[in-house]
Formats: sequence, structure tokens, C-alpha cells
Amino acid sequence: MNETEARYPWWQKILLYGLLIFMAVIIAYPLYQAFVTSMATATETQTYPPKLFPTTWQFQNYVDALEAAPLPRYLLNSIIQSSLVTLSHLILASLAAYAFAFIDFKFKNFFFLIFLSTMMIPWEATIIPNFMTITGRNPMPFCSDNEIFVGILQFIEGLNIINFTVDPAKLTCAFTFKDTYLGLALPYMATAFGTFLVRQFFMSIPKDLHDAATIDGCSRLRFLATIAVPLARPALGTLAVFSFLQTYNQYLWPLLVTNDKNMRTVQIGLTMLQDQENMQFQLVMAGVVIILIPTFVLFILGNRQLIRGLTAGAVKG
Repeated sequence: MNETEARYPWWQKILLYGLLIFMAVIIAYPLYQAFVTSMATATETQTYPPKLFPTTWQFQNYVDALEAAPLPRYLLNSIIQSSLVTLSHLILASLAAYAFAFIDFKFKNFFFLIFLSTMMIPWEATIIPNFMTITGRNPMPFCSDNEIFVGILQFIEGLNIINFTVDPAKLTCAFTFKDTYLGLALPYMATAFGTFLVRQFFMSIPKDLHDAATIDGCSRLRFLATIAVPLARPALGTLAVFSFLQTYNQYLWPLLVTNDKNMRTVQIGLTMLQDQENMQFQLVMAGVVIILIPTFVLFILGNRQLIRGLTAGAVKG
């Protein structure tokens, strides 16, 4: 008899697994019902109680959803926006966490508390300043007569990173981030939560390891890249999944800073499938299933690191 069998009698294990199965069914059922509804006919979506299986599998619903809204383009926009924010979070959080964990300077704890206090600022309090920054026109003097510089700006504009205009009479350029990928991502590229998460993981690394590396001539950047970051992969994986999903599910901010339909994101595209006069739930659910695909792929790829990050420090030894 092993330790687990001695600790839990057979009837307790049956209750435990029964409870886990019950909770798994409750969590998975909405996803299953969304898939079933996406395959149902318009008449079947109005029936109550909802059917567990559709009478006929309507794959045409996915075709109709893709025709009603350019979901592939919106998926691309959301993935680019979320990837920019996630990459920025990983880089900036690692650098800031390293400074707060390994570098000694005056008032370090005080500045760290100030840094964390930004998490208590409501997002609604910053939306207007962020909107004015992103949509405002920022002048760049003496650029319109430089053909190379203008050519570089035009190339960047072609990638939907910035939008700019040239005034040959005044020899000035003006750029804005409205209807661009930077406009979607820029206000969210820094994260106090991510810095706190990675810093706490860095604090578990022995200080003697950092001192020994410094004595051997290892620079701070090299220690961060070759020692600290590989050890913190569970925390960074957790941060990556959290940052990607949080950005991927944004609705209000992309709606504010995009007027060009080609720059919309999936959450806005999903509302285009809803018609108040003739609501077609099968098309809406087909759109939901389509936009869920990247999140499932992300979870499958990051599942191992995510679990390790959530359970880090939970078990001694």
C-alpha cells in the first residue's frame, strides 16, 4: 500500500474524482453547447431546452459567418496586437524585475511600492489621456525634404505601424497611431503585475548565485539572459498566457482607436454578426468558435509552463 492509498480511503477517492468530473462537465458544457449551436439550424437554436446534438450538422454556418464579417483579418489584427503586448510584457517585466530583485539602490522598496500602486489606478481614469495620445497628431519638423526619411516612414506606414502626413509647404511631417497596431498595443506594453510576478520568482534565486556570476565576470544582462530568464520560464509562461488572453479579449479600446474596418479586432467583429432585428445565434456561435481557436492553441502550447508557474512554490522539496 502506497502513501496515497494510506492517506485517502477508497470512498474518499471516489467522491474526489466524482467532484472533479462534475466540475469539469460544468466548465466544459458551455464550450460544447457553443459548438453544437454553431452547427445547428436557425430553428433548432430557438428550441428549449437546447439539444445536445443537432439534427443535421450545418457546416455552412461557418461559411456564412466568414462572409458576414472578415473574421480572418480581425483574427490577424488581434494576434498581432496581443503578440506585441505579450512580447513587450516579457521583455520589460524581466528587466524591471531583475532591477528590483538583484540591484541594490536607495529607496528600492519604496519605488517598488510606487510601481505596484499603479495597479490600483482604474483603467477608466487613463482611457482619455491614452486616447488623446494615440489619436493626436505629433509634428516632426524638417522631415519632408528628406526623401530617405520619408521613404522609411512610408514603409512603416505600409505595415500599419504608424500613420503620417507630409506638409511640403511647411517642411513638416505629422504622425498618429490611430488605426495602427501600435495604437492598439502601446498603452498596454508595460505591466506592473508582470513585474511583480517575475520579481517574486527572481527572489527565489539564491543571491549567492548572482554574486558568484558577478565575480566570474558575468555582466548583468548576460546573467539575466542566460541564468535568470531560463530559471523563470514557468513565471514567464504564466505571464505570456495571461497577457495574451487579456489583450485578445479587449473590446472598448480597439473600438475607440480604430475607424478603419480593416484594423478592427475579433471582439468587434463578433458584434458584426449580431443583428437586433434578426438574431442568428448559429452564426454568432460559429464566430465564437472561430475566435476561440487561437486561445486553445495558446493553452496547448503553454499548458506545461502555465501549470508549473501556478504550482511553483506550492510544494516543498
